[in-house]
Amino acid sequence: MNKIISVPSQSVVNVSTQSQRSQLEAERIQEVLILLTSLVGREEATIKLIIDCLYDIGSVNLINKKVRFRPVNAVARFIAKRSKPVAKIFAWRWFCKNCPQLIAQWLYRKVKFQ
Repeated sequence: MNKIISVPSQSVVNVSTQSQRSQLEAERIQEVLILLTSLVGREEATIKLIIDCLYDIGSVNLINKKVRFRPVNAVARFIAKRSKPVAKIFAWRWFCKNCPQLIAQWLYRKVKFQ
């Protein structure tokens, strides 16, 4: 007696659904990345002001932490103020190159729930 056993095709459908969902997630994250890149371009002045504030705070804190001798500390602060425009240029380039991707990945991890 031969019986025909039907195998549920749920696993095939499930894999297909997962790949579609993964593809949709990748497309949406790509859209987020494009939007963030556009935002960086439009808000250049705001981002440069943020970089400026962070440089002021970070340079003083770093110098105070690393340079304890007062006369050298004052000279180091002076040098940090003079090198600020160059540091801002490098910080802006780094921000434009890396931050949209980093922010998109961070946001994806927040909504992934794993």
